[in-house]
Amino acid sequence: MSISDALHRQHEMPLSVSKKVFAFATMCIGMFIALIDIQIVSASLRDIGGGLSAGDDETVWVQTSYLIAEIIIIPLSGWLARVMSTRWLFATSAAGFTVMSVLCGWAWNIQSMIVFRGLQGLAGGSMIPLVFTTAFAFFQGKQRVIAAATIGGLASLAPTLGPTVGGWITENFNWHWLFFVNIVPGIYITLAVPLLVKIDTPNPSLLRGADYLSILLLAVSLGSLEYTLEEGPRWGWFDDNTLALTGWIALLCGIAFIVRTLRHPQPVMDLRALQDRTFTLGCYFSFMAGVGIFATIYLTPLFLGTVRGFSALEIGLAVFSTGLFQVLSIPFYAWLANRIDLRWLLMAGLLGFAASMYSFIPITHEWGASELLLPQAFRGISQQFAVAPTVTLTLGSLPPVRLKLASGLFNLMRNLGGAIGIALCGTVLNNRTNLHYNRLADHLNNTNLSLTDFLQGSISRLMGMGISPDLADSVTLKNLSALTLREARTEAFADTFYLIMAGFLIATLLVPFMKKPQA
Repeated sequence: MSISDALHRQHEMPLSVSKKVFAFATMCIGMFIALIDIQIVSASLRDIGGGLSAGDDETVWVQTSYLIAEIIIIPLSGWLARVMSTRWLFATSAAGFTVMSVLCGWAWNIQSMIVFRGLQGLAGGSMIPLVFTTAFAFFQGKQRVIAAATIGGLASLAPTLGPTVGGWITENFNWHWLFFVNIVPGIYITLAVPLLVKIDTPNPSLLRGADYLSILLLAVSLGSLEYTLEEGPRWGWFDDNTLALTGWIALLCGIAFIVRTLRHPQPVMDLRALQDRTFTLGCYFSFMAGVGIFATIYLTPLFLGTVRGFSALEIGLAVFSTGLFQVLSIPFYAWLANRIDLRWLLMAGLLGFAASMYSFIPITHEWGASELLLPQAFRGISQQFAVAPTVTLTLGSLPPVRLKLASGLFNLMRNLGGAIGIALCGTVLNNRTNLHYNRLADHLNNTNLSLTDFLQGSISRLMGMGISPDLADSVTLKNLSALTLREARTEAFADTFYLIMAGFLIATLLVPFMKKPQA
């Protein structure tokens, strides 16, 4: 049967609404497990490192390798879907993701784990943008709004729940099950999607004359950029020769990719979609959503771990409220989205996200799950209202023929926002912690009567426990230094939340420039 015959036959036998919903739900499971695996290991890296006899510098690559691979494959998924078809690319991705999950659970050393995690990200990354394009192919009108709300909710919910789920699994089982939990859903998706999803046909002829040089340039550029962003805060950015090199490689290969893609007759990414003002602004809002979602997921567990000393499970339970309130807000958003201009909902979401960051600013070293409940609940609701309308407005502004190649770019911006946001937050935390520590230390001198009373009282208590005066003096000064560092870190966290708030306020001002959605 020819491609035209297949398309004609498929047109004659359209899927019922119930079958579309079931197929879409199955693909959403694939997107969810691919997204949650970004953060599922974040609260358990010490357990993984201990199990594989690896140091912290090596263990961090369990997460970094996955991110690098995923950020490379996402923008290429549109072109791959045209070559293989949506269902076979999705099924192949799910199968590869499942196999790599098994191998990650069986990893015998840190080197094998890093390789398998990279391949896991490479296999699973394609599932994310394919769900977006399928939703717009399956649904119209109010159904499309609900589908976009679901996608937007899952896209921000999965990485938010990652630390919670990962901490619980590690606490109750062991770190191997962080990967083995993917086996059953992975097998189901691999078998079900080819039977359920029939929206296009493969076109292997695209392999002839494809722009393979652009694919290589894109992979090198994004891989180098992600490495630079991940390692930058730890090694002083371009003071490190390796980071300076990868930074230049990312820039030069990125420029070469843009120039070549704009000139090639068969581009692997639709950069010309950026000529559409709504699509360009939507990509920026997707970028900001990535900053907000991933940076706050990075900041809150880091605060609870370094300042409060929480365990992985305690951290997961403390941040759980964000995901819970986001899920609860989905029906309310879907009801409003069919009655109110989506641009107003987007503005409310971005402004709400800024307000939620403002509610984090009074943070103190005593904050725990109860103090974080309301700020995180507000953030969860705002995430839903910021992400879902962005999906509908941005991808809905393009004709269906451009959707696959443009969807990869749209999803890439969210991941780039997350990578840049985390790197920026890490740098701000380091710099502001040092600044606040020095400022606090300037006030800790002999003229400070409260400090003098604290030191004398502490030394007296230690000496009363039988400790020598010299040792008591040394221990007291160390405790004072630790307390000062704790307060400096806390103030640095507040500064970082303030910076994110400013970014969302700027984004809110740009929403009116988006075109009014077509009825």
